[in-house]
Amino acid sequence: QVQLVESGGGLVEPGGSLRLSCKASERSFSYYVGGWYRQAPGKQRDMVAIITRDGSPYYADSVKGRFTISRDSAKNTVYLQMNSLKPEDTAVYYCHTGKYWGQGTQVTVSS
Repeated sequence: QVQLVESGGGLVEPGGSLRLSCKASERSFSYYVGGWYRQAPGKQRDMVAIITRDGSPYYADSVKGRFTISRDSAKNTVYLQMNSLKPEDTAVYYCHTGKYWGQGTQVTVSS
């Protein structure tokens, strides 16, 4: 059973930045695709960004050029750097790898 613990969410003004972290209890991100998903109230959970085993990143069109996913395998951690945040980025952000999900961290973009 892999435990994923997210951190770094919060309240930020439009145009601001946040960095999310997801630490795994085991060395998961070296073996499986790791990624971030988000779910806004009343909407489905959508992929935001994923990083493959060989380190290749993929992004949803809505965040390309603003978000960056990265991985530190030695720390069993995946990051999501979010810049130029918009109100429509407001959601609960979930870390995912293999068949495991984190508990989610709230990101609110508002003035």
